[in-house]
Amino acid sequence: MFKQIATGILLLSVALSAFSGDSLSAKSSARLSAVLDAQSDELKSRYQWRHPGETLSFFGIEPGMTVVEVLPGRGWYSPILVSYLGSKGTLIGADYPLEIWPNFPFGNEAFIAKRRGWIEEWPLQAQTWAGDDGAAAKAMRIGMIPDALDASADAVLFIRALHNLSRFEEKGGFFSSALTDSLAVLKPGGTLGVVQHMAPDGQPAASTNGSRGYMDKAALIKRIEAMGFE
Repeated sequence: MFKQIATGILLLSVALSAFSGDSLSAKSSARLSAVLDAQSDELKSRYQWRHPGETLSFFGIEPGMTVVEVLPGRGWYSPILVSYLGSKGTLIGADYPLEIWPNFPFGNEAFIAKRRGWIEEWPLQAQTWAGDDGAAAKAMRIGMIPDALDASADAVLFIRALHNLSRFEEKGGFFSSALTDSLAVLKPGGTLGVVQHMAPDGQPAASTNGSRGYMDKAALIKRIEAMGFE
């Protein structure tokens, strides 16, 4: 299912079984509201555009879950998730494969060398956001998922992270690899959650291939379904 909660932003839930969003328990909703209220003023100033409460509710994210967040970087959703998931939950950051970075103007050898240490560094950073009742934090890299993580996640979230994987698909199969890994890491019935800028209908392929951050809704759903999701 999908819905639009802000102009130009598509929320897409592609599940391995029937899924209905906006169904958080009262206890989970209260915890999410408290976590959102506790964030920094800088982060909260962007709620009006990013709608984190509505987004996580729509994807059915609950405390205690194991959630994979693709390309969390320094964190935007990460500080919210690692606090909201609670001490029984786990947040796994998933970085792009190292092979994708040379396709970016900034992807020089120094950048890639620094990126190699991300898997060790990011969990330490995430734990600084967790507080006394936060989730455990782990990290992995697309294309190199440890066997121990197979069928372990309740949800995999691509928050504005699919477009670059798509734009460089022909140079390394990055989109396909990410979706294959997502399917492997999700539990049966798990949810693949996608947030992307949505291109207006009728745009040429050059405007919807991800190079400008926008993607065609129908084409994206079709591609994800072709990878084995329902």
